[in-house]
Amino acid sequence: MVSAVAENVILRIAVLAGDGIGPEVTGEACRVLEHVSNLDGRMRIELTHFDWGSEYYLRHRVMMPSDGLDQLAGFDAILLGAIGDPRVPDDVTLWGLLLPIRQRFQQYVNLRPIRLLAGVPSPLANRLPGDIDMLIVRENSEGEYAGKGIFLNEGTPEEMALQIGVFSRRGVERVLRYAFELARRGGRSVTSVSKANALNYSGVFWDRMLDEVERDYADVPCRRLLVDAAALHMVLDPGRFQVVVGSNLFGDILSDLGAGLVGGMGLAPSANLNPESLFPSMFEPVHGSAPDIAGRQMANPLAAIWAAAMMVGHLGFPEWGGEMVRAIERLLAEGTVRTPDLGGTATTGEVTEALLADLRVPTGSVVA
Repeated sequence: MVSAVAENVILRIAVLAGDGIGPEVTGEACRVLEHVSNLDGRMRIELTHFDWGSEYYLRHRVMMPSDGLDQLAGFDAILLGAIGDPRVPDDVTLWGLLLPIRQRFQQYVNLRPIRLLAGVPSPLANRLPGDIDMLIVRENSEGEYAGKGIFLNEGTPEEMALQIGVFSRRGVERVLRYAFELARRGGRSVTSVSKANALNYSGVFWDRMLDEVERDYADVPCRRLLVDAAALHMVLDPGRFQVVVGSNLFGDILSDLGAGLVGGMGLAPSANLNPESLFPSMFEPVHGSAPDIAGRQMANPLAAIWAAAMMVGHLGFPEWGGEMVRAIERLLAEGTVRTPDLGGTATTGEVTEALLADLRVPTGSVVA
């Protein structure tokens, strides 16, 4: 992470716009980043674009070059649009690009804010801004998505598939500690989600590691829920959740459920973090490539812009990250400029124009 007190900092960002609406929403996030770079005299944001993704695969039969990860390693962060195309199997796109980046760069925390903002109705009755405000910490490098398994007796009536989850002491402990540290800094509670009653190896191991880690955080309230109960209570009583930590699969599912409670996937950013900053972290909206609306300027760019705000904060400029999110909040609260997913008629670009017109230089920044 770059120090915010430094002057003339160059932030080198790799941009993987990807597929479908990815280039559209990422393009808008880049407009905001360039605007911020022009306003703040302490930093210069340099964007380098890569054309990797499904179109690249259709030309070359790989999602990225063989040295793609080596190319990305030299950047401060990665901004990803979306990956997925009906012409390419989903397992090819996922294992050809996204998961190798997460695993190679030890992006073991997937952080997803779930916040109900003013001007955005929730499908839950009588919920107001502030009623839903949680951070989901998802283990992001192993677990159920470790990619281990085997097909047996293929093509026979006895065919079977074995999918092996990998839960290491190092992997589980570090994501639990991240969640507790996050909760401690924010004065929040932790809810750990597992399924130890049915997953008698991985689930039991997760809970045993929680027992060990929790002893070091006596000042942080901690609750435990089975994943099915967690899904129930996220709908019935979302206010009880502040920091939620779970395995790769459980965190993936619950974070999408959470997004549905606060306005949908168009307002769902995420950060794939290497907290120690030994490798670049990656920031992305989680709405997918939505090929049905690609090229129609209907996509909501706010999740991508919010992801870019998380990236700027991670790289040492939290005041700008905070202001970018506040600009999103003001835009939604005002309510006249919004894309069709939020009941409006504005185009993707019009939303960004409205946000840029209201973006303010935060206190402590230096106007170029």
